Amino acid sequence: MGTTQLKLSDLARLAGVSTSTASRALNDNPLIKKETRERIQALAKEHHFSVNAAASRLRMQKTKVIAVIINLEAETKQSVDDPFLLKVVSDINRAVNRKGYELLLSNSYMAGEDWHGYFISGRRADGVIVVGQGKEQARIERAARAGTPIVVWGDPKTSANYPIVGSDNFIGGLSATEHLIAKGASKLLFLGDPGHAELGERYRGFCHAVEKAKVEAQMIKIDITSEAAYASINALLRAQGLTFDGIFACSDMVALGALKALKERYISVPNDVRIVGFDDIAMAQISFPALSTIKQDTNAAAQLLVEKLLSQLSGETCASQEVPSSLVVRQSS
Repeated sequence: MGTTQLKLSDLARLAGVSTSTASRALNDNPLIKKETRERIQALAKEHHFSVNAAASRLRMQKTKVIAVIINLEAETKQSVDDPFLLKVVSDINRAVNRKGYELLLSNSYMAGEDWHGYFISGRRADGVIVVGQGKEQARIERAARAGTPIVVWGDPKTSANYPIVGSDNFIGGLSATEHLIAKGASKLLFLGDPGHAELGERYRGFCHAVEKAKVEAQMIKIDITSEAAYASINALLRAQGLTFDGIFACSDMVALGALKALKERYISVPNDVRIVGFDDIAMAQISFPALSTIKQDTNAAAQLLVEKLLSQLSGETCASQEVPSSLVVRQSS
């Protein structure tokens, strides 16, 4: 192989390590074990592989930009202007700026399939923070495998090859539902789409509380928007009348859509139907009645997301981490 020009990826394959490990070993990076460095450097010598210093320097240059991708599903009407997503992004923006970086906001459609190529190889950003795991994590996994420094806001219990920061969604769903039951609700309704990693955990918490209390429950699978919630509650009331007395909505926007449908039909909240949302967006406090919800600490999450991403940029590996959430009881329940 000595005659043909060996590429870094070939050398990495010969050494049985990732391209980034090979590159670090050749640059004598102390994060790589001494014996690994020496082994790879010896292999490089044996195959007449020389590090192209100019190319290496270019690769080492940083853009000082962190890309934030809002990971939306193709079939959703949820958009970047969702108040909770905006809250998460604005908290991340503050945390990014404090570390001397700029934020590049993108959605998953713009970035296409190859996030590593678009952001890292295309030198648009040094690393990526993804807001929302969504229903399928293939794109995130692909980017992580390609060596993209990446951190995800989602459900930290998911087993993944990248760090995830977020609330314990199961406990959130459980405490919201236990609260509805404690307040006397016995015919419960879950509004949301359990196909999403985070929402699936909230639904699992809901089911656990329902089974434990042996109460009635049904699930309506909807898109995560107030419009979808409004339409589904109207359709249910038209078809069956009032067959429920408690709603656990997968987000505050969904809860507000349900609340609007009930109020238009003069169904009293909380006397006839109690409602708990999830997220504690600003509108939850000022809606009428004010919305009970599960508050997520997006500020703490934003700091962790940025810290974990910067650790990766300096070659460290990071674990997933949970941030606290709590039940906020207001008039709707």
